[in-house]
Amino acid sequence: MGFEKVARSIEVVEEPPAWMCLQCRGAKLLCGKPRCPIIVKAEAIGRSDQSYSEQVSGSSPPGVFVGRIGYPKVSIGPMVPPRYGDTSIMDTPELWLGRPLESIVDYRYSLVRGSTAARVEEAADPGRTLQQLQELSMAARPVDSELRLSKAPRKVLTLSEDTQPFGPSAPMEKLTTSNVVVEGKIEKPYYDRDLKAEEAIYSLYREGIMVTRIQRALSVGMFGEGARRRLVPTRWGITAVDSTISSRLVEQVKGFQTIDEYRVYSYSVYDNQYVAVLLPQQWRFEWIEAWFPNTTWNQFTKEPYVVGDYEEYFGRRTYAKVGGCYYSTRLAVAEALEKERRQAAAIVLRETYPGYIMPLGVWNVRESIRELMRQSPAKLETFGEALNLALSKMRISPERWKGSSVLVSRELSQSKITSF
Repeated sequence: MGFEKVARSIEVVEEPPAWMCLQCRGAKLLCGKPRCPIIVKAEAIGRSDQSYSEQVSGSSPPGVFVGRIGYPKVSIGPMVPPRYGDTSIMDTPELWLGRPLESIVDYRYSLVRGSTAARVEEAADPGRTLQQLQELSMAARPVDSELRLSKAPRKVLTLSEDTQPFGPSAPMEKLTTSNVVVEGKIEKPYYDRDLKAEEAIYSLYREGIMVTRIQRALSVGMFGEGARRRLVPTRWGITAVDSTISSRLVEQVKGFQTIDEYRVYSYSVYDNQYVAVLLPQQWRFEWIEAWFPNTTWNQFTKEPYVVGDYEEYFGRRTYAKVGGCYYSTRLAVAEALEKERRQAAAIVLRETYPGYIMPLGVWNVRESIRELMRQSPAKLETFGEALNLALSKMRISPERWKGSSVLVSRELSQSKITSF
């Protein structure tokens, strides 16, 4: 299927401005990116020769989705590809890091979403459809599924770059599943209607259940005290799980001795450069992102746009202004320190360059920082040496980084008692 045929069959939504795309058509790259994100997405659809109808059958990864538009009445439904077999990778971000961007787009576009409406409080007393989705989210392996839809799924191409790719969707009339083998570790808190959601989340994490599986189960209202259970939009559930787990890990980390030296970690993937500086001090944390011109969040300025947030030893009470990536990064850093049984203050920096042609989702930051913390760090005796090494790996001037970081500025300006 050629691009022209694909384009005629796709509903195009949101920005960028039509005049820019019409003048460019993916050839002149007026947006400044090395490849046109619209064409990358369209090619992913075009690589599938599947002709969708009102009946879609295949092996769900397993995958479910809870929308946020219209809250507290939201859309819910399964995600099913038109193929059978081991499809687990299609909805398991923990396995994606380092894979070609095109492959990740393919995974997402291969999943057909069936949707039906539900009120969030339905999780306290779920009906048949929600029970099926909860059973699906507990599955230990892909589940043979069949969707009966009210109409053929639409291939929707979203031009806005602030959402990760999603596949065709349509209203769902009926979901049929078979051969569901549930994961016992998830099933246990599901049936414990006296267990608080926070305890369920952290206990599953400790038992080795992947973060995205916990997020999926939380979204379809499987955790918490019975009468208080609620559906949680997928986007919100991701941050809720990252925040809950990282908060508990940080409390564990605070009980350990501090590291003995300054450390610098670095890692690069998908045209993103990550650097972490760990200080031999009590827990503090800062995450700063710098988006270069012609990247997703910086389309209209000629200078890198820098934004960040931080917390002191006792944490923060307000939502981080940099959004979900703050909590996914905090999780990855605290996870590494807890594994080592050490405590440290952490300053984590990210530069995003134009080669990062579309956002891949919060999972990308979480898994990237996990990989960052697996690298062998450089160990130095002073903060000045560590900071100079860290900033030498970045493109933005050291002066601007120093001025953008609360913890760096404080460290450089305050005299320590150990200096005397």
